Amino acid sequence: MAAARIKKGDKVIVLSGKDKGKTGTVTLAMPKDGKVVVEGVNIATRHTKPTQGDPQGGLKKTPAPLHISKVAHVTADGKPTRVRFETQDGKKVRVAVKTGDKIDG
Repeated sequence: MAAARIKKGDKVIVLSGKDKGKTGTVTLAMPKDGKVVVEGVNIATRHTKPTQGDPQGGLKKTPAPLHISKVAHVTADGKPTRVRFETQDGKKVRVAVKTGDKIDG
């Protein structure tokens, strides 16, 4: 399994699909499944019946997972970039390929 190039809290852009071009923050990363949930992107609508816990019922909108290959990390100027790993001061850090900027703290 490859190292996680996209993590929770990263700002990403959607590369393909109905939400192509939208940007958002990763709220949940599922590296074993190769998926991420991005805030405000890939919204799924579910019709729910009224229950005791939710007496109103109706349409519930929730963000659905996207495959990790459909998103890319965003640089400061808003353009997508790949991520590579480098060793700096004995630590493994993520670096943006286009700009060379360090992604991790």
